[in-house]
Amino acid sequence: MSSAQPAYTVLVVDDEPTLARALAINLRAHGWRVVTAADGRSALDAAATEHPDVVVLDLGLPDMDGTEVIAGLRGWTTVPIVVLSARQHGEDKVEALDLGADDYVTKPFAMNELMARLRAAVRRSQDSAPTTSVVTVGDLVVDMARKKVLRDDVEIRLTPTEWSFLELLARNLGRLVPREQILREVWGPAYLHESHYLRVYAAQLRRKLEDDPAHPRHLMTSPGLGYTLEP
Repeated sequence: MSSAQPAYTVLVVDDEPTLARALAINLRAHGWRVVTAADGRSALDAAATEHPDVVVLDLGLPDMDGTEVIAGLRGWTTVPIVVLSARQHGEDKVEALDLGADDYVTKPFAMNELMARLRAAVRRSQDSAPTTSVVTVGDLVVDMARKKVLRDDVEIRLTPTEWSFLELLARNLGRLVPREQILREVWGPAYLHESHYLRVYAAQLRRKLEDDPAHPRHLMTSPGLGYTLEP
């Protein structure tokens, strides 16, 4: 391995402490920055705050199945996901890949093979990254490539969840996004009945983005249906 390896960040999601520690030691020795999570909820939180370049994901997690983590991540990010699992049945692999995983490695595994797959996943991600993805909403510029919202070239600070909510609406500019889709893609499949989350976060976004939050022009609610971001 060349010492010129860029300092990519990898999120390791595995509830086996010994394996997670061994992976972290090996990855750091190869120049990677490592973030670890022992369950699905922690993994989703870490992905939102740490913005990893690639995720190594075990499917057998204590609080939710790894496939739910894949679905949760794919709601708002295209970060490469390499599944590392003891499940060797073909249907498990097909399900993980259909949900958006980029690769599937079965345990036991060779560390050099895993490293090669991680490097390949990051390369593919960089090669396919869009050069621009900017949406204009009134006097706001939603820059999805840089994950920023600007007004007059001044950044408006959003929390990771606020950003995920706004980004989903921006990618569907002018179209109604159903409540269930927002809950599934921003918070995950376990939150499909937590509609109060939408009201709270929509109100927060309006306070930050709308000139008159009480009479919004852009972030519109269709009661009982969903939300629309109007240009």
